[in-house]
Amino acid sequence: MGNGDSTGGAARAARRRRLAIMLLAIGLCGLASAWDFSLIERRAEQLYGLNAEGRDNLGAWHQLLREQGSADEQEKLQAVNRFFNLRLRFRDDIELWHVRDYWATPIEALYKGAGDCEDFAIAKYISLRHLGIPSEKLHLTYVKAQALNQAHMVLTYYPHPKAVPLVLDNLIDAIEPADQRRDLIPVYAFNTEGLWSGNGQQVGDSKQLSRWQDLLQKMHAEGFP
Repeated sequence: MGNGDSTGGAARAARRRRLAIMLLAIGLCGLASAWDFSLIERRAEQLYGLNAEGRDNLGAWHQLLREQGSADEQEKLQAVNRFFNLRLRFRDDIELWHVRDYWATPIEALYKGAGDCEDFAIAKYISLRHLGIPSEKLHLTYVKAQALNQAHMVLTYYPHPKAVPLVLDNLIDAIEPADQRRDLIPVYAFNTEGLWSGNGQQVGDSKQLSRWQDLLQKMHAEGFP
């Protein structure tokens, strides 16, 4: 009797594992197919009159996301970081948008072929979330860049909650642990789920950030679900 229970339990466990794998695969496929790029391209042309550079950048982004769908997380970090650091030129908001502070969607940044530090970090965050990296592993992090003596934004990646995060930065191409970036002093961080102080304590919700909410609304208008 005991042996039968053991065999039955093992079979049930195997079925649960197979079901979990199937559900994970379905979830990842759903995430990958949630963006309708044909709709996004049409909306981009309607909203921004997409130029040749913008169309080329948008197509290259779509290709990157397709190619990296099955890569591991480290490969995704490297590919996305490299793509935006090479594809976008750094330009201040005053020059690009004629306002002091503007958070561009990835489409807007790719359309311009340029952006400031927030635009680089946001485009990387949105791309990596679409590629299946969980929100809790990614923070949009405001820092003080000591060499520039000014506020700066980077994307930080936490392999696990207690890990020293890796820093994806438009100032340098190398992805380095935060404790090796002595030039950056954390101020606060956020993602779609929360807001954290510079010492890592959760202090609120990203709904408090009006520019973040405005950016999400713009992306919805661009055709993102």
